[in-house]
Amino acid sequence: MTPAMGVPPREPVRAWGRVPEELSARVPAEQRGPGLDRDAVRLLVSRGSEVTHHAFGELPRLLRAGDLLVVNTSETLAAAVDGRIGHTRVVVHFSTRGDDGRWAVELRDPDASGATRAHMWGSARSARWKGGGGRRAGGPAGTEVGLPGGVRLVLEEPLGAGSERLWWARVAGSRESSRGAGVLGLMREHGRPIRYSYTERDQPLSVYQTVFALPSADGTGSAEMPSAARPFTLRMVTELVSRGVQFAPITLHTGVASAETHEPPYPERFAVPEASARLINAAKAGDGRVVAVGTTAVRAVESSAAADGVVRAREGWADLVVTPERGVRVVDGLLTGLHEPEASHLLMLEAVAGRAAIDRSYEAALQGLYLWHEFGDVHLILPEEGPHIERCASNCR
Repeated sequence: MTPAMGVPPREPVRAWGRVPEELSARVPAEQRGPGLDRDAVRLLVSRGSEVTHHAFGELPRLLRAGDLLVVNTSETLAAAVDGRIGHTRVVVHFSTRGDDGRWAVELRDPDASGATRAHMWGSARSARWKGGGGRRAGGPAGTEVGLPGGVRLVLEEPLGAGSERLWWARVAGSRESSRGAGVLGLMREHGRPIRYSYTERDQPLSVYQTVFALPSADGTGSAEMPSAARPFTLRMVTELVSRGVQFAPITLHTGVASAETHEPPYPERFAVPEASARLINAAKAGDGRVVAVGTTAVRAVESSAAADGVVRAREGWADLVVTPERGVRVVDGLLTGLHEPEASHLLMLEAVAGRAAIDRSYEAALQGLYLWHEFGDVHLILPEEGPHIERCASNCR
């Protein structure tokens, strides 16, 4: 597993600015009123400079026969587990299992709402209590975290140079095997879904599963839900199929988000099967549009594409960071949630649609009081209608 390919995210200066706190979706759509399902969210649609407003239920009429939706089948894990460093409570977010059986983890401090905040270590925590800024950290190396069932988590080294938010850690104790599989049992028995302070309360794990989620053969999955697919229901999928829209499943196990520092994504395990590669190439060869459901689907598909845009079956570690400079070779459109102005994901959106189109869309989302985050509204980015226009050279590198 190597550091992510790409440059660190530039500090964005965005005309649409800050997202007001009241636009955070605090509960799932189906819990906002009687008779609602998870598809009861709004859908912002952008085609170049054109922006229109819809309900998510209108999606089948916005797509056409021959279009292909690339969906992530990764199952969400109960990846937050309570622990202690000495007498101090912490919450461990298990992110990614490495090839050597270690886990990439983030230590978080519990807060009064039942969620978590960035962990402050040692003197940094004291500085924060005294009004200082403090330093977010997870180390030092050798730190032991006590977990339920007598399991011990030992921090070994930071995941990447220049950041101490995520650490490689080895788990020891009665539940642990040489491949790290004991952590999965620990999560099943003692874990809960990762959530952040903008949400109102803990939710059952089922709330964080999408309709496309499938258990993996080795039991691994995503630390956080691939949330762009959350509004889909079986009824919606059936209607789309009946209208000639196809689905290509891929798998990318998402790691923990960088909620405070908005770091670029680090390597994540993925697989694009042969059947899905064939479907994607067939859609590109015909009149269909390849629409990724979520940034995870973009990362997996673009990681499997050759320089000529042909997708081949592949599995391993996705270390590609999609930026406007790199461009996209395969994806024509994207269905995604709404992202914070500092989020590195916005660079991927700009690679698909361009900076001006994304800024215009987000200005419309703010004016229209759309809801942000995993339980919020969604944004469908489609190519402009009209004669075929050759992609720019930067998209073909």
